[in-house]
Amino acid sequence: MKQVAITNFGNTKFSRDDITIESSLLSATKSLFDQTPNLTQKDIDVVLVSTNENSKYLSAILSELSGITPKISHTVENLCSSGTNAIVSAYSYIASGLGNVALVVGGDRYDSPGQILEWDKSRGEYKHPIFWATLFTKSYKRKYNISTENLAIVSVKNHRNAKDNPNAYSNKTYTIDDVLNSKNLTEDLRILDCSRPCTGSSAVLLTSENFARKFSDTPVWLKGIGQKTTSASFTKNLDLTQMNSTKEAAKIAFDMSKLTSADVDVVEIHDAFSVCEPMILEDLNFAKKGEGLSLSKNMYDTFDRKINPRGGLIGTGHPLGATGVSQTVEVVQQIQGKAEKRQIENANIGLVHNMSAAATSSTVLLLKS
Repeated sequence: MKQVAITNFGNTKFSRDDITIESSLLSATKSLFDQTPNLTQKDIDVVLVSTNENSKYLSAILSELSGITPKISHTVENLCSSGTNAIVSAYSYIASGLGNVALVVGGDRYDSPGQILEWDKSRGEYKHPIFWATLFTKSYKRKYNISTENLAIVSVKNHRNAKDNPNAYSNKTYTIDDVLNSKNLTEDLRILDCSRPCTGSSAVLLTSENFARKFSDTPVWLKGIGQKTTSASFTKNLDLTQMNSTKEAAKIAFDMSKLTSADVDVVEIHDAFSVCEPMILEDLNFAKKGEGLSLSKNMYDTFDRKINPRGGLIGTGHPLGATGVSQTVEVVQQIQGKAEKRQIENANIGLVHNMSAAATSSTVLLLKS
């Protein structure tokens, strides 16, 4: 099986702009081409679009708009983890020899239909993800004796990190009091505990080992991939203080890479809501059960950017199909030393965690210089 690298990337600013999904995807693609002077349209033989706007033949449209005529093109939709699912698909095409150079572009608009999972009737009157987020928050706080004030540090930290991300939706810093006094959505959830849907796109270029050095002097290699789907409805979770699909995906990725959590220098976590960050840190073995929030607070107190350096989903915004790609871009930038004000010193190994619908499906990627 061939080795696969991520060599280049492109981004757009995440916003509430009312622009078409086609324009957003094209902007991220242009950004990638602008940063890759040796790349031509003829080099690309796979084009994948990750999006929840999956009724528009977008991979073919993007290919035409970009002047690309790929051997393989299609759209990948898996709610919020569409981006990493597309990256894994591109990896598979290259590793199997079906392609050599793959363009993956993720994007969505602020009004993406992926915010609602109509099929899951167990959500009752709450059609949006605030339902499962509220149950996770209530369960986690109760089990580990955590206050709403304690949990607010996740939002405060990630908004502060986002200030140094020029593509982030948020450009504000908040205090714990700001979070506590923001609009109540439910008894346990405030609006500043939530990531925000927005418009935006991100792109990455994957290549086989024979092509990697053509496009970059610092390719970043995909060393571990873990994916796990446990269900569609979140009520299959037996314990609302952990995410089983994340735990299983992480084990697969770590086993494949022969790395451990202790080896990882930078982490992108799917903090769709404040409670998700400590839960995921625990399920990825960066913290013991019940101690994930202490790790997040320590990161904030010491100005350590290891966890969600770009601002996470809470600070950066959450255009569903773009999120997993944007997370991967951040880790690639960190490993390549291109993260500017967000740069973590000596970042050689990074982890991306991306999930869907109350972590009923999770993807974990391990990347290495």
